[in-house]
Amino acid sequence: MTRADALLAGVAAGLPAVGLADVPALMSRVDRKYVVPVSVMARLAAELGDDVAVLRIGTRRQFRYSSTYFDTGDLLTFRQHRQGRRRRFKIRTRTYLDGGGRWLEVKLSGAGRGTDKHRMPYGSGPGDALTGEALDFVSGTLRDGLRLPLPDGLEPVLTTDYRRVTLVDRRGAARVTCDTGLVCRDGTGTARARGDHVLLESKSCGGGSGVDAVLRGLGVRPVGVSKYCLGVARLRGAPANPWHAVLRRLFEDRPAAPAPGRAAARNP
Repeated sequence: MTRADALLAGVAAGLPAVGLADVPALMSRVDRKYVVPVSVMARLAAELGDDVAVLRIGTRRQFRYSSTYFDTGDLLTFRQHRQGRRRRFKIRTRTYLDGGGRWLEVKLSGAGRGTDKHRMPYGSGPGDALTGEALDFVSGTLRDGLRLPLPDGLEPVLTTDYRRVTLVDRRGAARVTCDTGLVCRDGTGTARARGDHVLLESKSCGGGSGVDAVLRGLGVRPVGVSKYCLGVARLRGAPANPWHAVLRRLFEDRPAAPAPGRAAARNP
């Protein structure tokens, strides 16, 4: 268990618990992302105190996730994010490894002030491929939400695995996800995040949650980057000018290549 995992396990164990029905869905929201060391995470938890509860499903308060991201051969969605395009999107399948099933998700930015997430159950679909029904869903979502066509040649580009603790604001419609143990794989190599940092994502209706206020008071500012972009930049050496400082803080070693004698798959 890493330092970050141990800290979050202690934080989660000491908080009142809520069930999934009590967690705000926030499909349309403002997202703010942060990368913080465990020392800052400890101070944040202490400042929040009883203002937050922790998501519990069954006996679990920490959950494993696996997401596969789809992009074009020339990394259209990665480039849109790096270039700061107002209208952009991400396409992924997300598998909740601790009993939550699998969903196909399309996240849109630019239709309004924040992010809109659209999803459909994908339990019968493969995690690393898009069925005809899935492509129809993606196409309709992009057309209706951003007036964009379905890109040609979507393929699986990156898979991320991590563990998550979700803290829920007891005073309003907001939550913050706390992710540790990030592993990125693209079929040619693997990049593991440091074990002494936490990836935080504040999600709220108006963009002014209590978590954001506390982090601002601690001198922490949001970073405009996603796990997908970090993984692609780290593993493929793609241009990542806006995110060099985050990459240096989060990943300390070179990406691991596949074991000798084993052919690397083209896609995850």
